[in-house]
Amino acid sequence: MSPLSRRHLLGLGLSAGAAALLAGCATPGTTSVNSLPTIPPATGGGPVKLQYWAWLKGLDQVCKLYNQTHSDIQVEAVFIPGGNAGGYQKLYSALAAGAGPDIAQVEMRSLPEFLLANGLVDLKRYGAAQYADLYDPTLWNQVSYTDGIYAIPQDSGPVGMYYRPDLLETVGAQAPASWDDWSATGLELKKNGVLMDVFPLSDASVFTAYATQAGAAWLRPEDDGWVIDMTDEATMTVARFFDKAIDDGIVSTSYTAYSPAWFAAAGNDKLAGCITGSWGDALIEGVSNASGKWKVAAMPTWTDLGYKSSFLGGSTAAILANSKHPQEALDFTVWMTTTKEGIDAMIKYCGIGWSPARGEIGTTRQQPSEFFSGQNYNEEVFVPATEESSQNQDWSWWPITQQSFNILSDGFRGKASGGTLVDAVAQAEKQIISVFQNKGLSIRKASA
Repeated sequence: MSPLSRRHLLGLGLSAGAAALLAGCATPGTTSVNSLPTIPPATGGGPVKLQYWAWLKGLDQVCKLYNQTHSDIQVEAVFIPGGNAGGYQKLYSALAAGAGPDIAQVEMRSLPEFLLANGLVDLKRYGAAQYADLYDPTLWNQVSYTDGIYAIPQDSGPVGMYYRPDLLETVGAQAPASWDDWSATGLELKKNGVLMDVFPLSDASVFTAYATQAGAAWLRPEDDGWVIDMTDEATMTVARFFDKAIDDGIVSTSYTAYSPAWFAAAGNDKLAGCITGSWGDALIEGVSNASGKWKVAAMPTWTDLGYKSSFLGGSTAAILANSKHPQEALDFTVWMTTTKEGIDAMIKYCGIGWSPARGEIGTTRQQPSEFFSGQNYNEEVFVPATEESSQNQDWSWWPITQQSFNILSDGFRGKASGGTLVDAVAQAEKQIISVFQNKGLSIRKASA
């Protein structure tokens, strides 16, 4: 990922009012907490009490485990709705009121907006740089900016292909190594009334993961502001490919993954695969009478383009600006995300996605899976998928990411009435440029 500074995020002179508008709330203050002296660790007076606001169910059990072995720091988990389902608004409102938790769950793609609102502590000031080697480098890049480190990676979703080998074998196929193989297999399966996968028109994050794998880097910061390029060859290749896949009937756009209709199709042997994040395993295990029928393979690759995999989803543990104990909060988040005890507890109680730690995927994920045909798929497929060379290091998130996704999804819905993904991407780029400009952010189209 290209390194970003807050100056880049602010569009080289974005006013405090414009930053507040972008974040959807009042800025906590005109002075960033990171321009003030650091807060020293507490001494005496009993244990430090921290609050962690998150939508992870079962987080209270993780905190309980930590509290049992750390008498000097006690962490309380507070459940909030998912980020865009109301959780972020609660966090922004708390920040604006000078209150809120010490730690909050924030998706990686949403960090720039919190940074613009002066909402995050620069953890580099509290020694976070010393932990860089403990984390997956791609994920560490996504919480790091040239002037600091603004969250700790919490979990992610390296992308692989869950598939039904028995259905592929009916057309003499194996797990496709390339997207061209995937398409050819899908055309044969269509003759048997079997879909290769689904393509969600309402969730642009899936298309974004495919484009990232192909080598896209939609927005990048330069000295004079943001540069946007959503019509590059990588993105257009992906858009043309899925335009054809939809037109050919290889995938369905009438329902999304893990919806009731999806589970019905999967349970009735009408769905041969699901390309998704590693966290998809727990959901696929909900398919009826499917144990032993599924396996996992690497994500198909693009011919002459891109990388072996991508990431779909990912959250961080961010320490918010109003925390009175950032050092202690950092200590807890590092324990939670890098130690064997913390990772095992996060998997057991919270069902987190892929661990962000290098070399520590969790005890249960080192074992073969009965459901997935006895395959040790986490180590065989997802560990290689997270290697630095397997991931697009040039991808970076930008301000208004969620609004950009909404714009893109609105355009994709036009596919159902005769539109194309190619046209939707091109139009979305124009709309995103307008949104940046309306919010006072400097942006220009990349040169051809």
